[in-house]
Amino acid sequence: MIDQYLTLKPQFEIVPLVQDDTHAIAELHKLRFSRPWSEDEFDNLLVQSNCYGFVARQTNAFFSKPLSGFVLAREAGGEAEILTIAVQEKLGRTGLGWRLMQAAVREAAGRGADSMFLEVDTSNAAGLGLYRKLGFQQVAERKAYYTAPDGTQSTALVMRRDLR
Repeated sequence: MIDQYLTLKPQFEIVPLVQDDTHAIAELHKLRFSRPWSEDEFDNLLVQSNCYGFVARQTNAFFSKPLSGFVLAREAGGEAEILTIAVQEKLGRTGLGWRLMQAAVREAAGRGADSMFLEVDTSNAAGLGLYRKLGFQQVAERKAYYTAPDGTQSTALVMRRDLR
């Protein structure tokens, strides 16, 4: 019986991010980024009425519904911006990032945004592929924007997608 549960393909629910999620998203962010954001930083963003996000939880997990990923965005003046997105490393290439981004795009459009922006490290091939598949196009670049723990710097691409 347990073997049956261990081989199940993960299933996820995407729900709005709430203040109670900040500890879990800060922990995931710490695992995925060299300069992680603190729980307080997430708390400070989420109290702003123009910030919103979504979390993904595995619904068919055997013991609990662990946080599998999240996206955080904001909208102002007809423009939206993806602030950060993270998915558990073991869940890469499952379509979870796609689903989180789609939720953020729909919410931005519903709030009246005409376009959405994001920044991505040029070395993040998976992210670049996802964003291009979602219709984002490069509009600028920021040289030496990211700094790795070893001190090396990399370029950020600024990408844009029309929502209307």
